[in-house]
Amino acid sequence: MELSDIFRIVNLVVAGVTVLGGVFHIFPIGLQNVIIGIYMIVFGLAIALLEFQVPPQVSRYANFLFSFIGRGVFYILIGGLLLGDKTIANIAGGIVGIAGIGYVGLEFVPLIEPPSSMREADSGWGAEQV
Repeated sequence: MELSDIFRIVNLVVAGVTVLGGVFHIFPIGLQNVIIGIYMIVFGLAIALLEFQVPPQVSRYANFLFSFIGRGVFYILIGGLLLGDKTIANIAGGIVGIAGIGYVGLEFVPLIEPPSSMREADSGWGAEQV
């Protein structure tokens, strides 16, 4: 199994766990729970979408998702938001947070190249079209 396949599987697992955690975060129904739950579901679906298709708006406005450290910090943030009162929420938050810590650590390992789904927007500094 190639390294890019492993990254794809990890990202899809994180996406699924984030959606699942978002669904469980909605209950008990309250304004804060519903808003955070909906955001988690949207973030999970967006993470899954990035593995299959990269919309041009994402590479322009959310280019932090195309580096190990950016994606790792994003996963840590989502993992922290998923933590809650329920055991399933804590498990989901822990899985996503640990994946984020792993991605941050991979930033400092020069032998590991980002997968192709994370290289779509990697044109280098100052390569934006004006």
